[in-house]
Amino acid sequence: MDFINTKYEQFKDYIKGKNVAVIGIGVSNTPLIKFLLKLGARATAFDKKSKEQLGDFYKELENLDVDFSLGEGYLKKLKGFDVIFKSPVIRYDLPELIEAQNQGAKITSEMEVFLDICPARIFGVTGSDGKTTTTTLIYKILSQEGYKCWLGGNIGTPLLDKIEQIKREDMVVLELSSFQLHTCLVSPQTAVITNLAPNHLDIHKSMEEYIDAKKNIYRYQKAGDKLILNFDNDITRKMAEDAKGELVFFSRLSAIEGVCLIGDNIVINQNGKVTQVIDINQVLIPGIHNIENYMTAIAAVYDIVSIESISSVARSFAGVEHRIELVRELNGVKFYNDSIASSPTRTIAGLNSFKQKVILIAGGYDKKIPYDTMGPVIIDKVKRLVLIGQTGHKIKEAYLEECEKRNIQSEMPVVEVRSLEEAVKTAYNVSIGGDIVILSPASASFDMFHNFEERGRMFKKFVNIL
Repeated sequence: MDFINTKYEQFKDYIKGKNVAVIGIGVSNTPLIKFLLKLGARATAFDKKSKEQLGDFYKELENLDVDFSLGEGYLKKLKGFDVIFKSPVIRYDLPELIEAQNQGAKITSEMEVFLDICPARIFGVTGSDGKTTTTTLIYKILSQEGYKCWLGGNIGTPLLDKIEQIKREDMVVLELSSFQLHTCLVSPQTAVITNLAPNHLDIHKSMEEYIDAKKNIYRYQKAGDKLILNFDNDITRKMAEDAKGELVFFSRLSAIEGVCLIGDNIVINQNGKVTQVIDINQVLIPGIHNIENYMTAIAAVYDIVSIESISSVARSFAGVEHRIELVRELNGVKFYNDSIASSPTRTIAGLNSFKQKVILIAGGYDKKIPYDTMGPVIIDKVKRLVLIGQTGHKIKEAYLEECEKRNIQSEMPVVEVRSLEEAVKTAYNVSIGGDIVILSPASASFDMFHNFEERGRMFKKFVNIL
């Protein structure tokens, strides 16, 4: 007898004929709108952008039976809806949403519905740094083992409209941001938190709110579920007391029970038995932070895959685009794209991947997070600093303050420029053969670009035309 996804059937019955609002027209909500129409809902799409600014997203929907509310004041029409799907970056406590909720509207999101009705086992990955690489590694290891896998969430692929194709025996791997988790009332069966540090404080009202949002990845787990936590991170280690199911720690610094590093070997240390997984020198992608990403992935899947599948991926996986990606070598100068580094912790990890001092291009949109941790690593790991964007001066201040603390003269050249193109040219002009130039902004991209991917692509374009 064919498997029937009861929860999906119930959702179809529930949504049919409903008056539905979708706030935010973009990568995940455009297929969501089409999916809701297919299930018989009446849909209105809301977005602060104009139809010209939305471009292809608007064109994809304009010939469908969709109403639009666009531009400034777009939420004024948010009245009389049964269900409201909000995009992740829309805060749940906007006055218009609160009023709609008070009038009886159900507030949800594409991700929350998917987590609720997906029939397959879900691996959810969140954290401040390393989410995408860890999510990709889990997906690749499970695929290597022979499972039919689906990769989605914040990594760029919405899956709700694929729900009819996903089988109970499949595996789903999701990257989940704090914004996606903020109002979530469902948790995945395997919840993974890579680490936590200050991030997105331009949207979250406090670090406490940011952490609380992340906790939703495991808050609604059940007894048979699994929680993976970073033992080396003070914030995540304390979350262990909340675990409802199996708890697995990973640690690069301590020989704990779980997944840890002993010498140069990643091992699984469980119930007094130590199983060697792989020598870290065999891992293809560079950087000790990527060793941590492997350990995180291993902790999530080691009970359902072979050591051979894990080590095969470790030896062959060359990394994800925009993550310490070698772009080009020109006259002995290597250019690396680390555009994903939108926080100081991420940039610090990237700089620590290299044994020599580098020419660093940094700066961007200000997420209202501290930059003081950048000072020491700039002194120790950077030979020239090229700064752009809103946070350029903050990064410069962090460096100068660290010089003052160490009672040393600031002798390293610091150049502030107006554009990424100018930054690339400046970095190349001051380089010599054997140098490394890396874009690792320690900041978000929104002051100059739509996202970190566009920033990374533009960096590669400017490097390739030198």
